[in-house]
Amino acid sequence: MTIQKRLQSKEFVVLAEMNTPKGVDISRFVTDARRIKGRIDGIVVPDMDNGVMRMSALAGGVLVQQQGLEAVIHVYGRDRNRMALQGDLLAAHVLGIQNLIVVHGDDMANSDHRMAVSVDDLDELGLLAAIRSLRDGKDLAGFDLDGQPEFNVGCRLAPFADEAAMNSELDLAKEKIAAGASFIVTPPVFDINRFQNFMQKASILGVPVIPMVFLIKSVAVARYIATNEPGAHISEELIRRIRKSQDREMEGVKIAGETISQLRKTAQGVLIQAMGWEHRLSAILDAAGI
Repeated sequence: MTIQKRLQSKEFVVLAEMNTPKGVDISRFVTDARRIKGRIDGIVVPDMDNGVMRMSALAGGVLVQQQGLEAVIHVYGRDRNRMALQGDLLAAHVLGIQNLIVVHGDDMANSDHRMAVSVDDLDELGLLAAIRSLRDGKDLAGFDLDGQPEFNVGCRLAPFADEAAMNSELDLAKEKIAAGASFIVTPPVFDINRFQNFMQKASILGVPVIPMVFLIKSVAVARYIATNEPGAHISEELIRRIRKSQDREMEGVKIAGETISQLRKTAQGVLIQAMGWEHRLSAILDAAGI
């Protein structure tokens, strides 16, 4: 069953994020994908996430599909104008990739190519409109297409630190859904109670909500997130738990697994982010009982 059909059937969907290599050696990328084949529903491939130049998400998505897994690729307007974006979308469909997540491209200030010029011809709403137009058989210039692509399109919520910011993101999500998004991906969840509160309000959106689950690799990583991303709400109790563990890396794996187990009661899926530790994805799934 495809990701789209599972979401439409209100079944729980398990996704894992995997960045493409910074180069042409695909051995690790392919090995990590094969290792979790049959245990997840799809692999999400970011497109030069965090402003780091890598192999394109389109190529990564094709590699994922070649391993017998379903690919989901990020699409955004930072690096391409509307012509290039539409061309890539048509190529994705022809190459068998039909799952998209429209995102906001990371600021180039932290990129490894800081002299690169951002394009931003289309914002998220504009890109969603472009995808809808292609699905309807026309390009953004109004010309008819020779064949209509099919896409399952999602969008992301930006992190929010308080109630007002959350309400603002939910209002923006309504616009994205009206523009064609059929599922929502949330920021990483570290506090289940806060997420449940969010879900009570997000229910008005009427689409599947898929929260991220982030693998905390160390006390330092947990402390950094708690200090620099107040919307994450990482508790001191959670940090102490990792610090007191005899195997801190495995403790992070256990926490991720426990979070997934709890989210199965409230959300319609999860997106696991291992951020370079994709070899740990199997252990996270074990800890989650998947």
